[in-house]
Amino acid sequence: MSSEEEQLRAQLEEEMRRITVDDLLVQSVVSMVNLAGRKAGVASGTEGERDLGQVKTAIEAVTALLPLLERHNDEAARAIRDALAQLQMVYAREVQQGGEAPAPAPEPGEGAKPAPEGPGPARGSGKLWIPGQ
Repeated sequence: MSSEEEQLRAQLEEEMRRITVDDLLVQSVVSMVNLAGRKAGVASGTEGERDLGQVKTAIEAVTALLPLLERHNDEAARAIRDALAQLQMVYAREVQQGGEAPAPAPEPGEGAKPAPEGPGPARGSGKLWIPGQ
């Protein structure tokens, strides 16, 4: 093993000793929010990267992880909650304006209930749709 490889390994080991699961959780969630922003095509030059299915997945993942963040790092959770709300609004606007539709629900018989007729609860109530709730 070369001296350079040994130095990199030592740096990695030191990082692994220093970092906590909470740190990694925050970094991962922030990375997901940032990537979802790109996939939403909202930043200049990212229009060609637009993938609303990926945005929806990121919204659902961040929503699921947010309670863990709130237990250990409320300050970071507040900032992420604000970014998530903005991302949800962008997603809802893009879908409403005829963007890519979210992936269809599984067909009845595949473990899913049949879709109700008429507008969904969010459209009927005028409230913002929050994945997973």
